[in-house]
Amino acid sequence: MSISSAILAARSGLNVIGARADITATNIANASTPGYVRRALTVSETILGTETAGVQITSVDRSENARLTAERRQLSSDFAQADMLSTTWASLSQRIGDDIDSSTLFQRLTNMEAALEDARLSPESTTHANQVVQSANDLVAEFNSLSTLISQERQRADQNIAASVEVINESLLEIENLNRSLASIDRTTSQAAALFDERDRVIDRISEFMPVQAVPRDSGAVDIITPEGVFLVAGPAKQISFTPMNAVGPSQTLANGGLSGLMVDDLDITPGGVTFGAVSSGSIAALFTLRDSDLTTLETQLDTMAQDLIDRFSDPSIDPTNPLGDPGLFLDIDATAGAGVAGRLELNALVDPARGGAVWRLRDGLGAATPGDPGNNTILTNLSSALTNVRSVSVPGLQGGFTAGDLVAQLGSLAGQQRIQNEAVRSSISLQFDTVKQSEANETAVDIEREMQDLLIIEQAFAANARVIQVASQMLTELMEI
Repeated sequence: MSISSAILAARSGLNVIGARADITATNIANASTPGYVRRALTVSETILGTETAGVQITSVDRSENARLTAERRQLSSDFAQADMLSTTWASLSQRIGDDIDSSTLFQRLTNMEAALEDARLSPESTTHANQVVQSANDLVAEFNSLSTLISQERQRADQNIAASVEVINESLLEIENLNRSLASIDRTTSQAAALFDERDRVIDRISEFMPVQAVPRDSGAVDIITPEGVFLVAGPAKQISFTPMNAVGPSQTLANGGLSGLMVDDLDITPGGVTFGAVSSGSIAALFTLRDSDLTTLETQLDTMAQDLIDRFSDPSIDPTNPLGDPGLFLDIDATAGAGVAGRLELNALVDPARGGAVWRLRDGLGAATPGDPGNNTILTNLSSALTNVRSVSVPGLQGGFTAGDLVAQLGSLAGQQRIQNEAVRSSISLQFDTVKQSEANETAVDIEREMQDLLIIEQAFAANARVIQVASQMLTELMEI
């Protein structure tokens, strides 16, 4: 090898070593950056004629494992769904109470039951009659409050769906633009590696909302499709359509057209739907589950309890003075409105002094014009017994015969069961997700210790190439002096 060839070879080596140093420094600097994968140089010999003339950079490679990445993204969707359901039911269970001791609704029903018993034993007592009215109003307020809570949670879910769709649509457009950028540059460069990382981050972001798969194309672009086969990016990005509601009432459902689903072009992808494209998991699926299934079921159960309370005290045998067909102690202020009975539940104004009524009507009857015998406790006894009568109920989660107390206590039990079930699902998926995420990181993430070892090798290689140039320079100097 001639001196000039040695210098060229050493110079090319220094160029490669400099690039390797930059790559290593970039790896170390981004070791904790989400979505960043380790880079490495691919180097090949430079051949001039039949002789080696140094080395050259062939490409900047990214450490990838497509199978683990795809599995991690699917589990990311599953975990986001489980986490949202678990968090929401933990909050609902805390508010409703998941046992008798923590259930405000049960405690208020128990207070009313105790007040009725006191009034039955002392029918002449205005104080005890006022306690019945107060405890009944407290019970009504709790039913109304829980009904409002459910409507607010459904409204929040609807608004969160809209926000999620907006993020997904923006992300799909980002992927379209990144595809276009990658198609126009050399995809073996550091610049391209950064764009690949950014695109992966965007796909990861979408995966938290709904499961997607990335299908690579020869141009460097990727198509984005759902596991069900719905294309979201295939060249141009498609947009998901959703119409949020300003308010979500008890009677509004997806089935009756009162609430919006998800559409891509003319294809319905609404989670929980019967179409082949229905989204199967992700936080957006959890939001639809809450809005259209879990919360509506809870609302039905609460309405059933409120209606049971109305029906118990509407029995004609309880109060002979009350005209047949007139409401009893409790009433639905709009009985023709359908769903939402718990939110419309009200104490009969005839016994409420705050609304022009009189508490003595608890003892003497809702249809009584004047106070009667202060020692007569017949109607009060009937009112007290109404709460302990066993009545049949048949709605999802509530089947069988119940007293009023048993039925109300069941609501807390159901909320607790939902919390425990969703926590168990979340725990299981979390373990799977963490395992796959760690496996992927082992193959694609930056290992600081390994990078520091590479820096030592780079330093040695730099010194060796620099020494070749130094020796060649000395030889040329000596030749010039001859």
